[in-house]
Amino acid sequence: MRMATDIGGTFTDLVALDEESGKITLAKAASTPPEFHRGIADTIRKSGLDPRAVAFFVHGTTVVINALTERKGAQTALVTTRGFRDVLEITRANRPDMYNLRFQKQAAFVPRHLRFEVDERVGYKGDVIKAIDESSVRAVADEIKSLGVSAVAVCFLHSYANPSNEARCAEMLEELLPGVLVTPSHAITQEWREYERTSSAVLNSYVRPVASSYLDSLFQDLRKLEMSGSLNVMKSNGGMASFGFAKEQPIHMIESGPVGGVVGSLAIGLEVGERNLITLDIGGTTAKTSLIEGAEIKVTTEYRIEQDSRRAGYPVKVPVVDIVEIGAGGGSIAWLDPIGTLRVGPRSAGAVPGPASYTQGGAEPTVTDANLLLGRINPSYFLGGEMPLSLEQARKATEKLAGKLGMPVDEVARGIIRLANANMVNAIKLVSVRKGHDPREYVLVAFGGGGPMHASALARELHIRKVIIPPAPGEFSAWGMLTTDYKQDFTRTTVLRATDETMSSVYRRFDELERDAVLFFKHEGFDTATVVTARAADMRYAGQEHTVRVPVPDGQASLAEVTARFHERHESAFMFRLDGPVEFVNLHLTGLVRVPNPDLSAFAPTAARGTATKGRRRVDFDEGGIHEAALYERGRLALDEEVKGPAIVEEEASTTVIYPGQRGSLDRIGNLVIETGV
Repeated sequence: MRMATDIGGTFTDLVALDEESGKITLAKAASTPPEFHRGIADTIRKSGLDPRAVAFFVHGTTVVINALTERKGAQTALVTTRGFRDVLEITRANRPDMYNLRFQKQAAFVPRHLRFEVDERVGYKGDVIKAIDESSVRAVADEIKSLGVSAVAVCFLHSYANPSNEARCAEMLEELLPGVLVTPSHAITQEWREYERTSSAVLNSYVRPVASSYLDSLFQDLRKLEMSGSLNVMKSNGGMASFGFAKEQPIHMIESGPVGGVVGSLAIGLEVGERNLITLDIGGTTAKTSLIEGAEIKVTTEYRIEQDSRRAGYPVKVPVVDIVEIGAGGGSIAWLDPIGTLRVGPRSAGAVPGPASYTQGGAEPTVTDANLLLGRINPSYFLGGEMPLSLEQARKATEKLAGKLGMPVDEVARGIIRLANANMVNAIKLVSVRKGHDPREYVLVAFGGGGPMHASALARELHIRKVIIPPAPGEFSAWGMLTTDYKQDFTRTTVLRATDETMSSVYRRFDELERDAVLFFKHEGFDTATVVTARAADMRYAGQEHTVRVPVPDGQASLAEVTARFHERHESAFMFRLDGPVEFVNLHLTGLVRVPNPDLSAFAPTAARGTATKGRRRVDFDEGGIHEAALYERGRLALDEEVKGPAIVEEEASTTVIYPGQRGSLDRIGNLVIETGV
């Protein structure tokens, strides 16, 4: 049996696949902050499955990103080359808003008194100009020892080109500081840019004790349940790795949870012949969106946490699926700003106390409460009836806001949904319009507990013709993890003018990266014969600063073939191409060990036509008017049975809203496909 679990801010989801029978088991339980690992054990028990039968376990978690954004990591020190102590604080000169005279840089994760220097120097070509002064390392270790530091990041100048000095320093610190977790920057990334490398090493060190403790606790819980199978985590690059790897490099789990849904969306898209997708995952706390073009998930090493219109954020130089995440979910709280304007999010009611309608002590109105008031959620069928919602408490919480605004409760509820939808539309535009992609040419794949609730309205706003609601949307991110391969990325900065003479050097570097990949997977316990690789290069026109990622064929592709691909990619991204010389900047190699995908026919509709209807309910569709909407049970819909809007399609962990003029039906693998009529 294979099992996947995904922790959200409100609920913990489980999907299990019996590989012999093909049966899929779903389970959902409330998340258990701050000890999130307990929620996993709760969900396994709730599923009724035998943990001893689990041969493969994969887990997605928000523990790393939460520790960073809530500043709940370990006290961390930084050791760097003499003269570069303040790189972490100087950051970059560019600002999100260059005309903001009150701009304040965000505080560094390591304060200045915990940043130390040692004598050493490596040149930009990798030549050792000055060997490391080991006495200065011992002196730094003595200082650190007296400060109660739990983790140390080591980042030396140009260590991406030659890590020998940095590796020796890390080795000495591990010997001199027993119990302190040491992260050398070259173990995280061997891509250039000093500030970004330093930030990545620091952030990894900052969360490493937290992540190690969390994974140790989860390991113990699973072993207590007698689960003896392989234990894995979802990585931000769309692959997975062992618990052991994740404890050493937890920064690779920074977007562990949301990525599963993106990978699952690609699997669904390939099955139904849709290669251009926009994914939308709306949970209890956030909405996450990503773009898939030509069946290719967008992966970047330019990721930053806490970046927005006012803050530059903190760079993480590891491969991350390009996801935009905003504070707009079912638990997002509606509130008034100082001048009396209605706002929604980013503050969330979370799992505890949750929305007012949960009757767990929440007193402020949320997006879920607004949807309940508008008739879109069946209060007696939330989570399949396990968790009845209180319409009275939702109204009571919203009345307070309505009184301050001098408006009817229903109008305030409509306003809450409009604002939440506007925020989500803007997020989708960030991954599409802002990057040169027209949303009208894509299919929207919506999941999470709230995705199907909002997808049809968002698609109508963006003129997207088709929406796909996958099977079990409330647990879809966990299901996506079952379609994930073991994956590790290897990168080397190699700045070379692209000529016939330099191509041999480029392919020699790719061969070195391939050997690194084979050694990595061998260390992880895999048969090296199962390792497959894919190559890419960051390229640019000579004189440019930033780059375009270009796939590079295996073997010895010609210079003309590689540069032709670059010109095409550059023109697609920036609408122009040049005739000047081209440069290689970074070489990338992705190593994969394939995992068999679940049989998508497990959710194929088998119900008889005409058995899904379950009455009518008064539903407010905002600009679509108030209607006695037809109600359907999704699990009883037949293949190709048409559902005409206005309609509500209910299932245990989610509700799909189909607006007037829209129509939906189940396809052969159980997707609810909505034609929006735009």
